[in-house]
Amino acid sequence: MQSGTVKSWDGQRGFGFITSDDDDDLFVNVSDLHPSVKPKLLREGQTVKFDIKSDMKGDRAVNVRVNK
Repeated sequence: MQSGTVKSWDGQRGFGFITSDDDDDLFVNVSDLHPSVKPKLLREGQTVKFDIKSDMKGDRAVNVRVNK
């Protein structure tokens, strides 16, 4: 798992970006959040752990969990 920080999150639209500890910006969609994460509670500046998935559009964060 990777670590990073929520750069931006739009709870109404259900997507945002995470900046990894390697300084890469990764797209994240509400469907990529771990079931334990409530989308409306995700906020900018939170530290998170996630996996990276590659597809035609590039890398994105999946299985996103909030650090406690």
